Amino acid sequence: MGSFFKTTILLGVLTGLLMLLGGLMGGSQGVMLAFIFAVVMNFGSYWFSDRIVLAAYGAKQLDASSAPELYSIVHELSQAAHIPMPRLYMIDTDTPNAFATGRNPSHAAVAVTRGIMRICSREELKGVIGHELSHVINRDILTSSIAATLAGAIMMIGTWLRWGAIFGLGRDEEREGGIAGLLVGAIIAPIAASLIQLAISRTREYQADASGARLTHNPLLLANALRKLEAANERMPLQDASPATAHLFIVNPLSAQGLTRLFSTHPPIEERIRRLEAMAGKA
Repeated sequence: MGSFFKTTILLGVLTGLLMLLGGLMGGSQGVMLAFIFAVVMNFGSYWFSDRIVLAAYGAKQLDASSAPELYSIVHELSQAAHIPMPRLYMIDTDTPNAFATGRNPSHAAVAVTRGIMRICSREELKGVIGHELSHVINRDILTSSIAATLAGAIMMIGTWLRWGAIFGLGRDEEREGGIAGLLVGAIIAPIAASLIQLAISRTREYQADASGARLTHNPLLLANALRKLEAANERMPLQDASPATAHLFIVNPLSAQGLTRLFSTHPPIEERIRRLEAMAGKA
């Protein structure tokens, strides 16, 4: 199944969950109120995500004179992708990682850590930048904002329903499916929404890997970089990483072992590498 189609299906399921909760609440007013709240909560994230996350990690802007090699890589790939040159930033940490942010190609920023500049070759950096620019080209900030809005509304309604349970909502035995409906709305739907939102994030990572590999014309550049980044992050995790921004990074800055992988914003590195190597084999 294509990544775009899968993302569309997952967003459709989130919308379906929201409509289901509307039925459980007995009307559309509560759903609309929750949806408006969720939109307001995520509006700032969409429009100002670049400023917020760059400030959170203390990123410093770079130019052609301060980082000539990195600047030349981004400039080359931006031209190849026919998008404006994004702003470049450096995060002063030895943990190797990178991310892109910005609501569209005209308002994009790419940030790298000092660590990634030290351990990756020029060709590996090219693979990483290709991946990050693909997030910009694919407008993944918009996709993640829509998913966050829908999931946020579902979780908000779930909270209202849990409070409603405390005060007797759904206890009327004559109301068909009252208790069962309340259970779905208050507990199961919010968990499902969270898992779907994470699945969308993982799907967008796979898509950025594939798009970036096509942009650089060599999937192995990114595959080699991912091996280095995963090993280095296990030895030296990013201390200031926040769960709210973990999905932005090219490799998960947070631990995701065992069962916690189910709740990871990133797909397994070994699977990402396998797919990239398969692309290289078809070339």
